[in-house]
Amino acid sequence: MKAILVIHGPNLNLLGEREPDVYGSVTLDAINAAVTALAAELKVSVAFFQSNHEGEMLEKIGQARKEFQAIIINPAAYTHTSVALRDAVAAAGLPTVEVHLSNIYAREEFRHKSLIAPVCKGQISGFGPMSYLLALRAVCNLLT
Repeated sequence: MKAILVIHGPNLNLLGEREPDVYGSVTLDAINAAVTALAAELKVSVAFFQSNHEGEMLEKIGQARKEFQAIIINPAAYTHTSVALRDAVAAAGLPTVEVHLSNIYAREEFRHKSLIAPVCKGQISGFGPMSYLLALRAVCNLLT
């Protein structure tokens, strides 16, 4: 069975409470539950990791190829600032899809540039929690 790592970046543990006008009212646990249900349907396994710390995310990505065949990542604010995350995704060599709940291109100008996207197979943004489900379907398609 294919295994996919889902990485949630900083402040995503606050979903459902934090800026619901931007990120909605769905919690991270609810998103993970929906992803888990779809993964069962698609006959893949998923594991989740959330951190507010860039170094922890870097280590998880660095270890990923030992256990996983693909990555779905919402780097959150690190999308626009972290060359280190970009390099880790590139070095991992796994098919990776970048995800965002909000449409980052319809927000503040500084959010329009993703340092991560160029080393990913694709990027999905703006569909709220469905962005994760679309990413899971995309990753499964890449793995077949």
